[in-house]
Amino acid sequence: MEAINASISFDKKLYAQDIRGSIAHSAMLAKAGIISAEDVKQIHEGLNTILAEIEDGTFEFSTRLEDIHMNVEARLAELIGPAAGRLHTARSRNDQVATDFRLWVKEELQRVEEALTGLLSAFLKRAEEHADTVMPGFTHLQTAQPVTFGHHLMAYVEMFGRDRSRVRDALERIDECPLGTAALAGTGFPIDRHMTAEALGFREPTRNSIDTVSDRDFALEFMSVASICGMHLSRLAEEIVIWSTPQFGFIRLSDSFSTGSSIMPQKKNPDAAELIRAKTGRINGNLIGLLTVMKGLPLAYSKDMQEDKESVFDAAETLDLMLAAMTGMIGDLQVNADAMAAAAGSGYSTATDLADWLVREAGLPFREAHHVTGRAVALAEERKAQLGDLPLDDLKEINPAITDDVYSVLTVEKSVASRTSFGGTAPERVREQVAYWKDRLSRDV
Repeated sequence: MEAINASISFDKKLYAQDIRGSIAHSAMLAKAGIISAEDVKQIHEGLNTILAEIEDGTFEFSTRLEDIHMNVEARLAELIGPAAGRLHTARSRNDQVATDFRLWVKEELQRVEEALTGLLSAFLKRAEEHADTVMPGFTHLQTAQPVTFGHHLMAYVEMFGRDRSRVRDALERIDECPLGTAALAGTGFPIDRHMTAEALGFREPTRNSIDTVSDRDFALEFMSVASICGMHLSRLAEEIVIWSTPQFGFIRLSDSFSTGSSIMPQKKNPDAAELIRAKTGRINGNLIGLLTVMKGLPLAYSKDMQEDKESVFDAAETLDLMLAAMTGMIGDLQVNADAMAAAAGSGYSTATDLADWLVREAGLPFREAHHVTGRAVALAEERKAQLGDLPLDDLKEINPAITDDVYSVLTVEKSVASRTSFGGTAPERVREQVAYWKDRLSRDV
């Protein structure tokens, strides 16, 4: 029973939040006249002593005392005597753990927001550097149309920008204080929950005592946000793995973010990216695990909810590491612009430009222009040539409306420069979006 019941091995991570909550709670009890000024003085001195003991490694945690709350309370009794027993007036371990855990998750969300801001800044720096660097754009992992590397990087800025906004949304919802809801029904003592909420940095107290102690949707929301962010990191990691292969050769990672082979001396393996890709599965598994724990619980509190913390702690630690590693890789990677440019012209990537020219200059309906372009691509494949290498006479045979002006759109550079619609890949549009995001981050919105 002791082995299955104890949570101190992992919930000791909440020691700082537990002590903060107890200091706020006891101060409120004293102000409300529920405990004496002398009691609260002793309680605060004792709690600060315990905080110092934990942080310097001299505190002895006991599985017999189950959790962080009882370990702290037992040590407080050793230090200050009977006054320690008054600390738990008008609260339960149910609202105590909900408070500790909310505080911890709130602080982790703030860390993730800061890490995402750093990652976005790294992207913006590289996107600005490569606003003109041409590369192939892909659909189905097949060459589709030329884009710029800066534009490709800015796609991830949008993704991680949304992740950052999801973090902020979660922070808004989590910002309610559970302390004082007690076991499930509130308390008959004349407590001031607004005082403790303010002391702990929450916007306001929670509004329903049953809901407060019986749900963990704030933890689920954190892991949902982490899973979506992890998915974005994994997609980027996959591209880094592909781009760094000799077959692509678009980028090169330094030794700081790659490893050698134990047997093949020529190898440079993108292990950091591969591990980011793999660790996403841990975060997803943690989310599904806690969803499964919570899905059948009747109101209010059940001991099943003790299983909430390990999954959240692991997801948080994993995401923090993934964000740090990816930020490092984005700043570190070397771009092979020549390889990107060469690949950008492969696979008849300017075919859409030819079709657009036929619509714009020759007045063909797009479906007919699409058909004409398909014939031109088939001819180029037969000749083992690029579209821009086909003689004008051959193009005229396909459609007499084609003039030599068509060659002005059949280079990858001209193709990229022509995509000037809002949100397009033209270098000027990429620079506009970089400027927009720099301003947005500087205003912290």
